[in-house]
Order: sequence, then C-alpha cells, then structure tokens
Amino acid sequence: MRKEFLGGVALIAILTVWLVSIWPPFIWSLVITGPLMLMGFRDFFQTRKAVLRNFPLIGHFRYWLEMIRPEIQQYFIESNSDGVPFSRETRSVVYQRAKKALQTLPFGTQKDVYETGYAWVNHSLAPLELDHKDLRVTVGGPACKQPYSASLFNISAMSYGALSASAIQSLNLGAKLGKFAHNTGEGSISSHHLQGGDLIWQIGTGYFGCRTQDGEFDPELFKKNAARPEVKMIEIKLSQGAKPGHGGILPAAKITPEIAKIRNVPMGKDVLSPPAHKTFSTPKGLLEFVQQLRELSEGKPVGFKLCVGRRREFLAICKAMLESKILPDFIVVDGGEGGTGAAPLEFANSLGTPLTDGLVFVHNSLVGIGVRKDIKIIAAGKIAHGINLIGKIALGADLCYGARSMMLALGCIQALKCNSNHCPVGVATQNPDLERGLVVSDKSIRVKNYHEETIESVSEILGSMGLQSPDELRPWHLQRRTGPYEVKHYGDLFEYIEEGSLLSEDKLPESFARAWKSCSADSFRHTEELKSSVWS
Repeated sequence: MRKEFLGGVALIAILTVWLVSIWPPFIWSLVITGPLMLMGFRDFFQTRKAVLRNFPLIGHFRYWLEMIRPEIQQYFIESNSDGVPFSRETRSVVYQRAKKALQTLPFGTQKDVYETGYAWVNHSLAPLELDHKDLRVTVGGPACKQPYSASLFNISAMSYGALSASAIQSLNLGAKLGKFAHNTGEGSISSHHLQGGDLIWQIGTGYFGCRTQDGEFDPELFKKNAARPEVKMIEIKLSQGAKPGHGGILPAAKITPEIAKIRNVPMGKDVLSPPAHKTFSTPKGLLEFVQQLRELSEGKPVGFKLCVGRRREFLAICKAMLESKILPDFIVVDGGEGGTGAAPLEFANSLGTPLTDGLVFVHNSLVGIGVRKDIKIIAAGKIAHGINLIGKIALGADLCYGARSMMLALGCIQALKCNSNHCPVGVATQNPDLERGLVVSDKSIRVKNYHEETIESVSEILGSMGLQSPDELRPWHLQRRTGPYEVKHYGDLFEYIEEGSLLSEDKLPESFARAWKSCSADSFRHTEELKSSVWS
C-alpha cells in the first residue's frame, strides 16, 4: 500500500492543479486534502507503527475501530448472558432495581437448564412471607464493646481516587438512606465519605489516613479517625481478589491535590501500596494488630480481608487465634473474580482462589477450631442480586459486599475504562468534565433503591424456600447440575468438617492434615522450610 499511497497522492495533486486551472475556487479543497496528505506522509516515514507505515492514512481505521471495539461488542454482539465481567442480563437487573423499573422476565428463562453447571435452589410447598427489614446481622465478638448491626448487603471497598468525589458521595448518601454500610477502600476517609452513611474504614498496606510521612502506621492519627461516629467497623486489608499479593494501584492521572493530601503522598506519581504490611509479619503479629486497633478504637469491630492463597497460611492464623486468644470480629473473603480499578492482567486472571472455594475453606477452618460462632464472615466477589447472596450465605457467609454492582447502580455502563481516567459516566474518574454528568441527588436514590430491592428479593427467595431466616440456609439448599443427567447439592460437592475437628488428632480431616501440621502461629512459612526444601 506504500506505492499505492504515493500514486494516489500524485494523482490527487495532478487533478487538483488541473481543476484549479479550470475553476480557481477549487483551491479550497486543499483545506481537506492537504491535512490528510500531510498525515499520510507522516505515517509513511514514521518507524514506530508498522500498520501505519505499510498502510498510510487508511491504517488509522484499525486504531479507530479498536478504540470502539468494547462498545460494538457490548451493544451489537453480546447476548443477554455472555457479557463479561457482568452479563447484560445481570446489568439490566441492577439498572431496573436502581430505577425501580419493571424487572420481571417474559416468556421464561433463557438459560439451558440441562447444561452442566446450571444451579438453582429448591422451593418449598409451604412458603412463608418475610419482612426484609429484619434481615440484619450483628458483627462483634466477645472482645468487641461496640457491635454493629449490619445489613446483609453492603458496599465493598472502593477508594476515593479510584472513584470520583460524586460517586463516593452518592454511595455514602445511598447507604445512609438505605441503612447499610459503605466500605471506604484503602484510600482512607475523605470529606466525600461523610454524607451520613455508616462507614467500614479499611486500613491497607499504605496506611492511608493513619500514616506517618515515611509510610509507617501512626497510632494517634488512627485513633483520631477511628473515633469518628460514622466509623462502625475497621477492616485490615491483607489482600484483594483482583490482585492478591500485589499492593493497591492508583494511577498518577487520577491523583488530585485533595487526594494527595488525604493519602499523604506526592503528586505526579502512581501510588503503589506495598504488597505486605510493615506493622506485622507473622500470624500472631496480625492478631496483635487487630487487638491494638480494637483498643485504639474503643472496642469497635475489627477484622481483616483476604483472598485465600496458601491454605496453611490461613490455618497459621487459626493457630494464632488459639494460642493468643485474640479473635477478629469478622473476616472478609474476597474471590479471585473480584473487581478492581487497575490490576496487572496476570494477577486479575490467574492469581487468587475463587470466592466459593475460599469461602468454604475459611468457614471450615473456623468451624474446625471451634470459633465460628464468634467470627462473622463477609463474602465479596461478583455479588449482584438476591440469589448471589442466598448462595454465599448457604455456603458459609453471614453477609456480603458488592462493589461493581453498586457502581452499576450509580450508572456504570461497564465501559472498562476504570484505569484510564476516562470513565464516560463519571464514576471511576477524576476528570471534572466527566464527573459533572453524575448527579449525587439522583444517583444516591438509585443506590438506595438497588439495595432495598435486592434485600427484598432475598426475603422473597427465603420465603419461597420455606425458611424464616438466612441463618437456616445450608449447602444442601443449593443444587448444581454436574452432568446432563446428574445433580448434586453443594453439601456433596464440598466437604464440611465437624466442629472442633482440627483440634483432635483422631478427628483431623485428611484434606486438612498436611496443611494443618505444616503451619505455625509464629510464622507464615512452612514449619520445615528452614530445615529443608519443602513444597506446600
């Protein structure tokens, strides 16, 4: 195409000269053809992009089409069920509930109910009618002095910086109106979080909001912020599902002077939180930090969030609970399918245990050491509607978080531009022109509506199952097709161990034995690692 381009330019030049000689006003055509030819010559001689060098001018169509590929895929190609990470069907449910619009399905399910992997819950012939306002869970163990009555469904961790000021304000005001909790994310508490909604203050490895100039934990600053009446719970972030073992990422393009001041970080550079905490490095150290934060906050519920990785490392924390007698008030289990504003592709796609597997393991571990009744489990990872909550609670959770689903309620269109600062609806951006499109007074109502309708759907599903409370949900209430003509409930698909079975050599489950014997309350490393090379 290089020769064709040169020939075309020569032909246009000859035709232009000829036509100008016949009709002089044609010289104005150079206003259009001139810049195009200059662009083509630039493409012809540049060396960075082979497509443009070989196909001057017309090669730009490749980049233009690539730019709008997600929109073409989303609006013209994908079906109701195959969009990712959330299908069109799921997004529509969130939008309809947020707007309190028609949300019924005509003509029956579009799912293949005989496809392997299809899941459902069994209903009862004696259904009940429940009041969704009663569906709350008290978080706070024996050492907690200020327990918190939480909704079954709350806003997951999303920082100011990753989300716009208007988005944070809308979420918090929606939480106030709907009487549920809003997790701050590791970016700390900003003025935008103080619209009256209950807060779960997340403390990440960067210690934003309780950080010294050199990035160490500042107890006095923590105590000051933890004393805020809006702060109801405190969550230590160990890892998150979308990028486990990798610190948080806030691109430099999203850092404003206000964000830099809140986080105590410099302008103009990506904010990369360390992969691990500086304050502790052992299982016992983690629990001592939990106890320190509980004392500094005057007894508010304190817990930690993690995506399950090496099983023995979580079991080491369990052993530390037994030896130190320190229990967290709650544990958040994030799944590898969880969302984030920015993550390396390999981390998002290939690291971290999926939520269902991690949730069952954490539940079993706490049952196995006899402390499950004192520790609440919060499930996080692609939770968007009532059946998601029902499923996670049946598998072992007490309550749930939603992040991307709450963003959808704000008006997110899944444009997949969260990491670019070009979110078209003003949710995940610090661009004031884009943020202007998000009106807090309208979007906060949508967040409140979405939460209310989702909890209402949970109560309706529970009632149809003949259950009076989420506490009655069990793994066998969930059915899954494992083959064309084979169905199993989740109690058969997953092992559920006996109360206290990890404490007895005689009852120690075989599936836990190797990991349990190789962990220590004093280290996250294998007990034999210093003596020999051991894989675990």
